[in-house]
Amino acid sequence: MRPDDMKALNVPQRGTVQTPPRHHEAAHSAVANMTRDQINAIYSQQASAAQSGQTPPPAVAADPQTQQPNSYQRTHKPAHTAQSADWQQYHSAWQDYYQKYYEKYYTGAVAQVHQAYTDQATKLQHQVAEQSAAAIMDAEEEALTPDEAMYDLRAQIVNKVQESSKKVRKSRHFMPAVAAISVLLLFSLLQFNRVIVANVKAYVTPGEIDPQNIIVDPSASTKVGPEPLLIIPKISVDVPIVFNTKPDYDSQMSAMENGVAYFGIPGADSKPGQVGNTVISGHSSNDFIDNGSYKFVFALLERMKKGDIFYINYQGTRYTYSVSRIKVVKPTDVGALVYPTTKPEVTLITCTPLGTSTNRLLVIGTQISPSPEKAKAAPTNSSSAESTTTIPGNSPTIFERIFGLGN
Repeated sequence: MRPDDMKALNVPQRGTVQTPPRHHEAAHSAVANMTRDQINAIYSQQASAAQSGQTPPPAVAADPQTQQPNSYQRTHKPAHTAQSADWQQYHSAWQDYYQKYYEKYYTGAVAQVHQAYTDQATKLQHQVAEQSAAAIMDAEEEALTPDEAMYDLRAQIVNKVQESSKKVRKSRHFMPAVAAISVLLLFSLLQFNRVIVANVKAYVTPGEIDPQNIIVDPSASTKVGPEPLLIIPKISVDVPIVFNTKPDYDSQMSAMENGVAYFGIPGADSKPGQVGNTVISGHSSNDFIDNGSYKFVFALLERMKKGDIFYINYQGTRYTYSVSRIKVVKPTDVGALVYPTTKPEVTLITCTPLGTSTNRLLVIGTQISPSPEKAKAAPTNSSSAESTTTIPGNSPTIFERIFGLGN
């Protein structure tokens, strides 16, 4: 309160002043108007200060009854006086800081990557230099001899095989697998041994003698020993012929244990020196458990070609034959051996392909010495001659013996 506000107060006597009537609606309306005026005054001062750049004076509360400024007014200042230019400067400073920070950060990262690549390149250069030096040293060393190189290679292979075998032997499946493979190999050997041995025999046996080197002179002496023999120079065959035999399977198998067998059937039961067909059978292969030393005597018979020469010694005479026909028939085609002819001929029979009894190979030769004109007449078919429905072949395989599929 200021001094000049101190005035004499006229205090009415008690009982002489009447209490003014109070109306709530008028009081509320007065208070609302006063509040509006104060708010409008505050906004007007702030707007004027903003335009002039000065701080607006504090608002003075008015007395609700006298509408005069209240001496006990409460003043305050705004929370801050920062202007827009200050905010812009503040924002620019932070932007500059972050720009410099990230620029330095990424520059350092790029430098690190570049240094890493530089170190790797240097390392690779050292490695290449070392390898080049080692290669130069190896080139300067004395070259290995063929024996030394072979020994080194053999040692490397042996080491690798030993390491692999150790790993395999440590496996718990090793013994069962070995047992199964052993049984399979044993059964395969028993079943297909004739195929294997026959092909080996055919490969290692000498042959391919040029038949033109064999000179046949009909006027030359044809006297030979009494033992019946079949001689085929081209395939290195010189084997006895068993004539005392029958055309049935058991008799033929027994005879072929001692050489090749005479297979005489009605219509094809001539002997050497007689008009007609003389049939002789032999094994091209047979099972290793079978008896006899002639199980592969005809293993190379399929090499015979038209014009090749072979010989038969029979009853002290050597008969010479030239191959005229070659054909393959089924085992049941016995009729292929019986045909009309006016010449003395010989048919050699064996199984084909090697190691099987699938087909029969027929090599037919015509007599050229002694003169075929001096051949005797063909024998007359007798009622005692036995017939057969199958051309002789190999013995049954192990599989056929076990399951009863053989002859």
